[in-house]
Amino acid sequence: MAAIKNLTAASLLVAMKAKQHIVFEGELNLNIIGIRNTDTKANSFNDLLCVLYQQDEKWQLETFKCTTDAGTYYRETPCNVDGTAVLAAMQHRSLWTFGYHKGQYPALVQHKPVAVFRDNNNDNQVDCDSALQRGYFGINCHRASANHESKQVDKWSAGCQVLANPNDFNKLMALCHQSSQQWGKTFTYSLLNQADLNPTKERA
Repeated sequence: MAAIKNLTAASLLVAMKAKQHIVFEGELNLNIIGIRNTDTKANSFNDLLCVLYQQDEKWQLETFKCTTDAGTYYRETPCNVDGTAVLAAMQHRSLWTFGYHKGQYPALVQHKPVAVFRDNNNDNQVDCDSALQRGYFGINCHRASANHESKQVDKWSAGCQVLANPNDFNKLMALCHQSSQQWGKTFTYSLLNQADLNPTKERA
């Protein structure tokens, strides 16, 4: 498994600008950024969800273990006839707002149409070679277990962005509530691939 290492606020800013994604500036104006691991076969929380923001005019970075891919269960047995949703790596403007995941607990829920690929060959590999679909598919940001850090994705995600540790999720939600007091209750989500973290190297 190729780990995502040596991530800093500065390197993430470089990657965002190389992809020509908007970077939000200002006190506690959150940039919520997912990083999809090169290893997309793993049924584990091997991706990162990052929150990049300014505080006292200095960039701050929080990183949380997550999955940006559906678990093996839903890759092999999709709950949609077109295949399992795989969120496209791009900037999704105003994607989330406050709500309840499946009506059960507070989370970030889909607010705007989103672009996904449909993985429909029922194996354990994430496939991003189908035509994009755009719409409302319930692509939320939520946690796995309420009680402990989860190791395997399994049924925790059918396309949602899911944090492994409930304490990390609570911290994310607290940051979002703080930010919303000044910047509003919608949140843009930028999903990068691990290879995007080295844009200079890629061009060399």
